[in-house]
Amino acid sequence: MYVTVRLLNRFDKDLWYHVPAKHQTTIKPGILIMVPLQKRQEYALVTDCFSKLPQKPTFTIKDILGPIDFPSDAHYQQFIEKIARYYLISPLHFYARITTFLHDKKQEDIPAPNSHIFTTPEKIHLTDEQQAIVDYLAPHLDHPTYTPTLIHGVTGSGKTEVYKKIIEQCIHNNKTVIMLLPEVSLSLQFERLFKTHLPHIVSFGFHSATTPAERRALWAALKAQQPLLILGVHLPIMLPISNLGAIIIDEEHEQGFIEKKHPKINSKEVAIWRAHTYQIPIILGSATPSITSLHNVQNKQWKLFRITKRFAGAFPTVRKVLLDTQGAKRRKHFWISQELELAVAHCLEHKEQAIIYLNRRGYSFFVQCKACGFIFECPHCTVSLTLHTVQGNVLRCHYCDYKKDLPTTCPTCSAPESQFLKKGLGTQQAVNIFKELFPTARIERADLDTTSKKRTWKLTVEQFEQGEIDILIGTQTITKGYHFPGVTLVGVLWADLNLHFPVFNAAESTLQQLIQVAGRAGRCSSQSTVIIQALQDHSIFSYVNETSYLDFCAKELEQRLQILYPPACHLAYVELRHASTQIVKLDAQTCIDTLMALCTQNNLNVTLLGPAEPLISRIQNVEIRHIFFKAQSFKDLHTLLKNINQTNYKSSLFVVFS
Repeated sequence: MYVTVRLLNRFDKDLWYHVPAKHQTTIKPGILIMVPLQKRQEYALVTDCFSKLPQKPTFTIKDILGPIDFPSDAHYQQFIEKIARYYLISPLHFYARITTFLHDKKQEDIPAPNSHIFTTPEKIHLTDEQQAIVDYLAPHLDHPTYTPTLIHGVTGSGKTEVYKKIIEQCIHNNKTVIMLLPEVSLSLQFERLFKTHLPHIVSFGFHSATTPAERRALWAALKAQQPLLILGVHLPIMLPISNLGAIIIDEEHEQGFIEKKHPKINSKEVAIWRAHTYQIPIILGSATPSITSLHNVQNKQWKLFRITKRFAGAFPTVRKVLLDTQGAKRRKHFWISQELELAVAHCLEHKEQAIIYLNRRGYSFFVQCKACGFIFECPHCTVSLTLHTVQGNVLRCHYCDYKKDLPTTCPTCSAPESQFLKKGLGTQQAVNIFKELFPTARIERADLDTTSKKRTWKLTVEQFEQGEIDILIGTQTITKGYHFPGVTLVGVLWADLNLHFPVFNAAESTLQQLIQVAGRAGRCSSQSTVIIQALQDHSIFSYVNETSYLDFCAKELEQRLQILYPPACHLAYVELRHASTQIVKLDAQTCIDTLMALCTQNNLNVTLLGPAEPLISRIQNVEIRHIFFKAQSFKDLHTLLKNINQTNYKSSLFVVFS
């Protein structure tokens, strides 16, 4: 018996190997094996099997070394092939990611952790709304069926308590649960929470912060078919699991489930497909569910449950403040209204805590010379440099991480630094402003610069939870799922910042962020306040009181259905990248011409737009162009995109499904 294989190291040609008699009953297409290559060993995926060679080889055919000790999962190959077809990539992409578990063959095997005997933890008393969800899901967990269930639970309503019950029932049934969260920092928090509240359950995190030893221990547990709880952002949904019983997605509305690197896999969508393939329940929870998920309730028989009451505390009072740009001189700082300043002072006086939210890190958006108008820009990307002031005055690119010290004179007109305007507002500057206004307050920052340092961020969260920090100033990281019992005030510094971005869902995503951050207030108190500052008024500000969120969704959905935007249609785009501007422009035009011809020839109802320069058209000295696609029929869209022949272009091409 012979096989053709593809190496997981992305070598793009089939290789031939012979299968010894002892392995012939276990080898079939889709199986991972180990093969010899020159003087080393490589992981490979079997692509085809043959009883004999089609022709006499001109080289020596070597024997395979044998199948990889892979956790059993009867549906895994079907699942991987399905998502590979959807994203127009090879299944090798997913298998290659999984083999990171097996990276170091010299290390000792880590035994699976000891199984825990199921014991009943301390009794949790659910509300009637929570109990109704658990009662509905119970038979679907005992006798698994595909049951997509959307939980719209207001902030602080106790969705986590429902998740705990689902997890406990699955583990009791010897089933494994995957729980996806939109950020690693949030996953770490839930890992800590579950290890405290569900100590009888074996749980693992699987993400960039887990150690190689933890990953090997998880792999051993999967091979042993233990019932587990696995938490993470993207990778858990790719694991082979023989006893998968349910999938939970918290903060299901978040864009964090879409991977930032190509291919931009949407882990939430993949999780839904996996639940359907494995015929198991999937539970999606959020205080601000996506309009697409609400549309699925109406059109795809998803079950919707609402938790309308907070588990403890009361909803905050929401106040909108429009900053008077003409009267800025009457304020101590342009960005801080008198209302917000007084509210923070009252909060500190009563030994309470405040969160200040601004979705922009750094000190200022850009630095401009007043004398000549020169703006400091990144030499490698089409973006201005952001000023950071923590360690001196440093100009930094948030796309390629290029850095330079802020010069003392303008490079164009030699004007002194005193002529530099520092425009916009970032979290670093906000920290400085509040330290100046409240010099005795204990103030910390939470943005990508700080939360990427996992240990530092974990310490900050613990200190804030314990009341050792008075004011936490941060970006959207602090909007996601955190429970800070001492917070009675939330201030939003620039609420309309993202409303004018050229994306169809700008209003939806901005409102979701505002409701989520507002929901950090008053979770354990009867009185709390949210002050939303904006430069311009907008209709979404009347919906920040989260009891009105579904009214906004209904109006927004009606508009999208009329103008054909998701969920009324399917969007995608092709991204072309090349170092040469001329080559990427030529390839982009050739690509759209070819695709338009394909649409006509095959009678495909797809609208094409472009080629267009994205807002940031050069990153790390690579030019970027986009071609956009819009179609009501996903079949038409997919048919068109899978006919792109990437070998016809000098540019790198990436297909992205929105």
